[in-house]
Amino acid sequence: MKYFEVNYLFKGQKTKTIVKSPNRSDAIAIAKVKIPGVILNVKETSAPLEDQLSELKSQLLGALFRKKIKMPNLIAAIRQLSVMTNAGISIHDSVKEVANATVDKTLKEIFKSVNDDLNSGLSLTQSLMSYRDKVGDVTIALVELGESTGNMAESLEKLAEILDEIEENRQKFKKAMRYPLTVVVAIAIAFSILMIYVVPKFKDIFTQFKAELPLPTRILLLMENLINNYGLYLLAAIAAIIILFQYMLNNNEEFKKQYDQYILKLYLIGDIIFYATLSRFCLVFTELIRAGIPIADALDTALLTLDNTHLKKKLSAVKISVQRGISLTESFRDTELFEGMLIQMIQAGEQSGTLDKMLEKVTLYYKSRFSQIIDNIASYIEPILLGFIAAMVLLMALGIFMPMWDMAKAVKT
Repeated sequence: MKYFEVNYLFKGQKTKTIVKSPNRSDAIAIAKVKIPGVILNVKETSAPLEDQLSELKSQLLGALFRKKIKMPNLIAAIRQLSVMTNAGISIHDSVKEVANATVDKTLKEIFKSVNDDLNSGLSLTQSLMSYRDKVGDVTIALVELGESTGNMAESLEKLAEILDEIEENRQKFKKAMRYPLTVVVAIAIAFSILMIYVVPKFKDIFTQFKAELPLPTRILLLMENLINNYGLYLLAAIAAIIILFQYMLNNNEEFKKQYDQYILKLYLIGDIIFYATLSRFCLVFTELIRAGIPIADALDTALLTLDNTHLKKKLSAVKISVQRGISLTESFRDTELFEGMLIQMIQAGEQSGTLDKMLEKVTLYYKSRFSQIIDNIASYIEPILLGFIAAMVLLMALGIFMPMWDMAKAVKT
């Protein structure tokens, strides 16, 4: 959210106030509804000091105690909104009913706030913008589509389907990661027990051995010393690093750009993020094109669904190219994100007037690639786990037994 200074005339006096909004146009719309008098100008400004301190405090605490909406509850609320609006009930009454019916406390607070904003004259999209980090960019994009086309019920129904699919993929990913995470945790616990109770017993023996200890033993003793003497400090440092990392990711644009570019290069994780992001982008873009939204506007809305700044920058160039008169096919080709086969499909759809159908096939392709990785994630991670386990066992074995072998040799001689 950005801060905008609004200067206005009220009862013959020039007054100013601060409005929070994601962009200037929304700030003007909010100002017209909430501020009495004649608006003179609206300009972006820095956040007040108290707001900066409050934001810093909330973000640091939020990294530890962030209230999250349970996705099944959000999907149920969206479906209820879809059914009620499809039955001819106004969106205002539908939101009010959902606020009363939902059991999710965070979701209840959001819908009550949205209901108040609707009463003050804001649109549903503008009302939800304040909770973008909680409801997600996909929700904002599809609600905006419903308001622009006038078919809110259909857009909400499609939104529920998309969120359901995203939740299904998330659950598949969590299920696939359960085995490797269990193995890693078990190894960590076993290694910690060895460091706390077993290695110290050998440490007394090794200190009596005046010869230089081998490298694996020195590494083992160093780790034992860190865990037993500085274990709590290490945990505190790790927690501080995680909080600082989350804060930098949310507040430092340059740091986020570098992180988003780097994470796409990571083994397996990069592919998961790449295919999941492009699948979601193409899905929303296809629905917008199918609804008759102009390509440039559809791209603008679909870009809201992108979290990765590196991919967002590349796909933002598509909108600029389209506005300059370059074909969608050439614009997508210039991003170097789409395979040749997919570019040919988009070109065929653009030339034949069936762009939405071809984009749907592109979406299915990215969805299938994402599902393939998730379904086989255990086989991808297994070699890494085996290598990790082998390295830990080898370190323990060599660290303990190598000095004993040297001691046995010394006794024989």
